[in-house]
Amino acid sequence: MRRTLLIAALLTATPLLAHDGVKDPQVMARMDGMAAIGAATKTLGDMAKGQTPLHQAKARMARDTIVTQAGKISTLFEPEASDPKSEALPNIWTDWADFTAKGEALKAAAKGLDFTDQAALAASMRTLGGSCAACHKVYRK
Repeated sequence: MRRTLLIAALLTATPLLAHDGVKDPQVMARMDGMAAIGAATKTLGDMAKGQTPLHQAKARMARDTIVTQAGKISTLFEPEASDPKSEALPNIWTDWADFTAKGEALKAAAKGLDFTDQAALAASMRTLGGSCAACHKVYRK
């Protein structure tokens, strides 16, 4: 659980610094999509930790944001755009099938989020966090 929450915190904080000075619009669009996933993950993580009350509608909106943005990953990353501020590694495009499969795994993990209660959300957040980490370990600086 702590690892999942750490990932959520990093996803939320890092984009604020990374966006500063980005010149390539394609890279900016990717960063915006990842920032949306990070913010939604933080919302869910805060609910899973009990830092904020579990709110079904907010949880559903956060889940839907992750599902939607995860569904755009292959489209956003398909052009091999670069920018000095980008954290995307070049092996995204050489290992395209694996990269897009990891995007689909993130989408599936988000669809599988269970927010019937705090314990269920915390358990399903581990799967979501694992999906994030699996991609970031290989494809992100």
